[in-house]
Amino acid sequence: MSLRQQVLVLYLATSALDSDVVGWSVYDGTGRTSPTTGDSDEPPYKCGVHALEDGWRLFQAAQLIPPYPGREYDTSFLKHEFFFEKLVETDAA
Repeated sequence: MSLRQQVLVLYLATSALDSDVVGWSVYDGTGRTSPTTGDSDEPPYKCGVHALEDGWRLFQAAQLIPPYPGREYDTSFLKHEFFFEKLVETDAA
């Protein structure tokens, strides 16, 4: 048996872990699925707390940076990004 990492990236509506998921990516280091799985229009979880309840471990959250004065309404990247991981046992050597 060998441990492999699965990574889940959730983009939330706000900086709160219980806010709605607005975007996501899944990376599976076990080789059981394609490197990224995102072929569904439905997020894997409604919010970040649900991922924690399902055994995902939070290991990084986006730094909260206030907008520059006068730029409060500019569009940009999704700033409420949270990285989760699971370590999964596989038969790989």
